[in-house]
Amino acid sequence: MEKTLAYLREILSNYTEYHDDTPRRIYQKLLSKPYKNEEEFVCDLSQKETAFLDRILPREIRYAMDERDLKRAYQLNEVYELLI
Repeated sequence: MEKTLAYLREILSNYTEYHDDTPRRIYQKLLSKPYKNEEEFVCDLSQKETAFLDRILPREIRYAMDERDLKRAYQLNEVYELLI
């Protein structure tokens, strides 16, 4: 799996128990489908899934920046930019 999507899968694992089924559906997509890149993944999202990621990714990117994990922040930002 592409590193960008691996970072996304990792952060989604933190949301699967405390939200509706949206993060679980996204997480399952990442596990079950062999996406070649983040563009292919974003094209496969529903409107509700896109809205969920649009809501959580800015917070996750800020957290990565605060932790000085610039690589993670960059990778997550790659997905976020495709959502807009």
